[in-house]
Amino acid sequence: MRLRDLPSVDELARGSDDPRAVEAARFVLGRAREQIQAGENPGDLGARLDAALGAARAPHLRRVINATGVIVHTNLGRAPLAPAAIERIREVAEGYSNLEYDLAAGGRGSRQEHVTKILRRLTGAEAALVVNNNAAAVMLALAALAERREVLVSRGELIEIGDGFRIPDVLERSGARLREVGTTNRTRVADYESAVGPETAVLLRVHQSNFRVVGFTEQPRLEELALVAQSHKLPLVDDLGSGALVDVGDEPTARASLTAGADLVCFSGDKLLGGPQAGIVVGRADLIDKLRGHPLQRALRADKLTLAALEGTLQLAVEAPGEIPVLRMLREPSEAVRTRATRLAERVGGQVEETVARAGGGSLPLTELPSFACAVEEKLAARLRDVDPPVIAVVRDGRTLLDCRTLSDAEADEIVAAIAAARS
Repeated sequence: MRLRDLPSVDELARGSDDPRAVEAARFVLGRAREQIQAGENPGDLGARLDAALGAARAPHLRRVINATGVIVHTNLGRAPLAPAAIERIREVAEGYSNLEYDLAAGGRGSRQEHVTKILRRLTGAEAALVVNNNAAAVMLALAALAERREVLVSRGELIEIGDGFRIPDVLERSGARLREVGTTNRTRVADYESAVGPETAVLLRVHQSNFRVVGFTEQPRLEELALVAQSHKLPLVDDLGSGALVDVGDEPTARASLTAGADLVCFSGDKLLGGPQAGIVVGRADLIDKLRGHPLQRALRADKLTLAALEGTLQLAVEAPGEIPVLRMLREPSEAVRTRATRLAERVGGQVEETVARAGGGSLPLTELPSFACAVEEKLAARLRDVDPPVIAVVRDGRTLLDCRTLSDAEADEIVAAIAAARS
């Protein structure tokens, strides 16, 4: 084919009634010109137009199958939701809801009331507040309690969280002033005592959820910090990050933190809690009221779908924690994972390999979960990302590993078909 043989944009798009046809035709013809000039045959332009339109119609945010062995995988959307939480989203999304309507009073209500009662039950807190993520929860707490005043934080807790966000940056955006105490590896109660002054507004503890400092270290217990805060009539804010509501490894729970003397506890909804992206603050009612009344609260509040999913997840945390996918994967016996990997390997002609899975999401950084993977050809890794749904695996030592701790039995069945398609 020569350049002069190419149809016009209108001619190529004429056979389609898709409103994106003209734009797709321009793309196809532009690519065809490049190929002709390079001495290549552009092929069937009509078929290429159909393919371009198919790609344009496909959603960009897609479901994928996580075969990496990282349970709370930040790049893959963190916690998968339980069926009960998904059903709550469907119920609330398909029509109107009482998001900010008090059915008993017949007037305006608060969107926070839908999850406050169950959060109080799970944590023992006086009150609770939900915003759109944990960084927002910490920022709102500091903005409401310490704007233009000092917040005391141990140098060993000035961590960087996901995507380059750092605790000092979050603190600065809140309008509070950072006052570092202690050193990177050793901070004592006396460091806080000596740093408290007339400008001090809050004591902040940041849980080292995504790393550990080992060796010559020292950090005061939360109970000790609480005594310092109480003696100076200052609030103690505990940023737990991962947000475990039940015992998971060595992660502290919100209830334990409040029992130890924290006045406010902030944590994520989509990490070890296993729900949607959210930031949750629990603690003293008078302090929660200050957060609710701050102008930032409206900008950071959670929407109805987040609250619906969170309510469904919290209900499971009370009644059936094992039905929350994150907790199920964390607690599944390694022999059950081996059985799944063996079954998958037999069906696709792969080999079973012992691996180590991780919690991910900045949680339980030292915890290694015994796991098993189905190993197949290295070249399949890229091809599996092109199937529907895409399968995300790990390439190691010249093979593609499909870690079965992060797969359900149904997903393992899907992978069988995906591998067949990738090999063909």
